[in-house]
Amino acid sequence: MAIPKKVAERLVAAVKRYQPIVNAARARDVGEADTVTIVKDMLAELFGYDKYAEVTSEFAIRGTFCDLAVKIEGVLQTLIEVKAIGLDLKEAHVKQAVDYAANQGVDWVLLTNGVSWRVYHIAFLKPIEQELVVNIDFTTINPRSEADLELLFLLCKEGWQKSVLNDYHTQRQALSRFFVGALLLSEPVLDVIRRELRRVSPDVKIDTDQIRDVLTAEVIKREVLEGDKADEARKKIGKAAAKALRAITVRPAKTHGAESGIRFVPGEADGPGAGAPGEKTA
Repeated sequence: MAIPKKVAERLVAAVKRYQPIVNAARARDVGEADTVTIVKDMLAELFGYDKYAEVTSEFAIRGTFCDLAVKIEGVLQTLIEVKAIGLDLKEAHVKQAVDYAANQGVDWVLLTNGVSWRVYHIAFLKPIEQELVVNIDFTTINPRSEADLELLFLLCKEGWQKSVLNDYHTQRQALSRFFVGALLLSEPVLDVIRRELRRVSPDVKIDTDQIRDVLTAEVIKREVLEGDKADEARKKIGKAAAKALRAITVRPAKTHGAESGIRFVPGEADGPGAGAPGEKTA
């Protein structure tokens, strides 16, 4: 991802400034209140938020309070639950942060102790599910590493405004085991496997149902094919296949004196290089 030059310079300078501060605070084992102060300063100087106008302390949620909330142009972006810098982040802390987000109806929540910065995506299913999307150890960030700066940029104000965290999450989902598992069982992929198997064993009759049975029984783990995440992956692949089919248009073909016929133009709506589902394009 492309990080604006001014943002990259700010990140480099702030990492160099705050790593000694965070390490010193951890060595002193400061409490939660002091950790919140450090986190608020980092939100401003590292991540680019206006800590007076865009960062709210003790955000009220159904009779309780989350440590911090971030708003951009008055719209709530994420909640932040802060723990003391010397405290290891545990499942109970994750549940607390996720419950805040679920009760407030926001998609993202950040859990941090100043050292570890964890960003969870909330899936409003029954029951509520969370996915750890970003996990940063701030003390190990290398300001000369482009990859490390890109991770920090995901949490920056400029990143939120460009939806880079959503894009990053979408990319992770596309490479998730659930998505890949569902894709392996889609008709276009099964057709490709069948073709390659017939090339290896031309005298053996193989159909896609047999291939599907082998994949589900012996190749793909059961946990990858079951549950809400697997169902969601299948739905996304089904929608993509339906979209590809709709892109196949039918129009009269131009002929020279002969009766006009009908010809199919695969993927015309998708522009150059598009093809029918399962078709390899150059």
